[in-house]
Amino acid sequence: MQGVPVTVSTSARRLTAAALTAAAVTAVIAVPASAADHGAQWRSVEISRVQYDSPGWDNRSNRSLNQEWVEITNNTRRSVNLDGWTLADEDGHTYTFDHYRLAGRATVRVHTGIGYDARHDVYQDRRAYVWDNRSDTATLRNDHDRYVDDASWGRHHYQARG
Repeated sequence: MQGVPVTVSTSARRLTAAALTAAAVTAVIAVPASAADHGAQWRSVEISRVQYDSPGWDNRSNRSLNQEWVEITNNTRRSVNLDGWTLADEDGHTYTFDHYRLAGRATVRVHTGIGYDARHDVYQDRRAYVWDNRSDTATLRNDHDRYVDDASWGRHHYQARG
């Protein structure tokens, strides 16, 4: 009868080892999947296009100011509440979204000049240009001041994360 407890003990150890191995394999497979999901969530809203040099003469007319814009795109199916999110340039000019919800798979254009906010267009209501034609960075941050995305142009294409 002494052989039976040893066999049970050996079998129990083998089952435990098999379960731990299966758990380890599952964890290795699950970690990249969850990391990918987190990355997809983090990149759900992005700066998709920038028109930093309005066409024609830079004469500070409202028409010219509104031809300078940044597009923000929501790449998910769900709407995102942008209330309190900010869009800023390197000099500290900052636009703060106020009571704005960006629909899923939608884009909003943030114009520099004066206008009436609508579903796909919002206005900073400025009387001067924000985006430098030679070199600048547009940075998008969420309502907790966490970096979301940026777009740079000109002599210093760098990432302004942080």
